[in-house]
Amino acid sequence: MSEAAEIGQERSAALLPERLVAGYEAFLSGRFAREHERFEHLASVGQNPRILLIGCCDSRVSPEVIFDAAPGEIFVVRNVANIVPPYGPNGDHHGTSSAIEYAVLALRVTHIVILGHASCGGMRAYAEAERDPYFKPLSAGDFIGKWISLIAPAAERLGSVDEPIEVYSERLAFASIIQGLANLRTFPAVANLEKRGILSLHGAYFGIAQGKLLALDERSGTFIPVSPDAHAATFAEPRF
Repeated sequence: MSEAAEIGQERSAALLPERLVAGYEAFLSGRFAREHERFEHLASVGQNPRILLIGCCDSRVSPEVIFDAAPGEIFVVRNVANIVPPYGPNGDHHGTSSAIEYAVLALRVTHIVILGHASCGGMRAYAEAERDPYFKPLSAGDFIGKWISLIAPAAERLGSVDEPIEVYSERLAFASIIQGLANLRTFPAVANLEKRGILSLHGAYFGIAQGKLLALDERSGTFIPVSPDAHAATFAEPRF
C-alpha cells in the first residue's frame, strides 16, 4: 500500500469508532462478498419486504440477528420500549407512525410484528416511576418521559400489584405488546387492510438469556413458545 493510501486509510478510520470500521471490513470480506449480487439487485430494483417489525432500541435485541434476516427482507423501526403510539395526525413529529404509514401504504407489507423483550429498560423505568412517587428519573417534560407515558393504558389494565418490580416489569412488557396491537388498529389504513385480509398483525416476545421466542395468540391472550423443539434441541447439544 502506498504512503498516500495508508494516510487516507488512517484518516477515514479516525472518522468512525474502531469497532465499526473493523466490522465494516469484516462485512466487505464476508457477507458482502458472498451476497454481492443480492445487494446489486436491491440497489437496482428497490426493497420489497413483506414484514414490518417494530422493535426496541435495546442493543441486545437485533431483529435481523434473531430472525436471521437477509438485507431487504424486513422493514425495521426501532424505538424505546417497542411502543406503538395511537393514531394521532397533528403537527408533531411522528417517527414510528410515519414508518408504519410508509410500510403499509408504500411498501405494502403483509405482516406487522411488534417485538418486545425481556429486561426492557423502558418498561422498568415506567414501573419504577409509577411505584415510587419520589423516583422520577424521567420527567413528563423530557422526550423519553413523554414517550414512555404511552405505556400507561397497558399498566392500567394490569391494575395495582404488589409484586417485585422485576416481575411486574415483565408482565408490563407483555401487556404493552397487546396495547401496541390495539394502537395499530387505530390507524385507518391498518384497520382497513386487516379487515380485508390483506394485512396480518402479530405480537412477539424475545427472552434474551435463553433465546426463547414467544408469539401472542390473540384469541386467548396468551404468549406461546415458537419452535419449542428447535429451541430444546439447541440446549440439548453441547454448547461449548
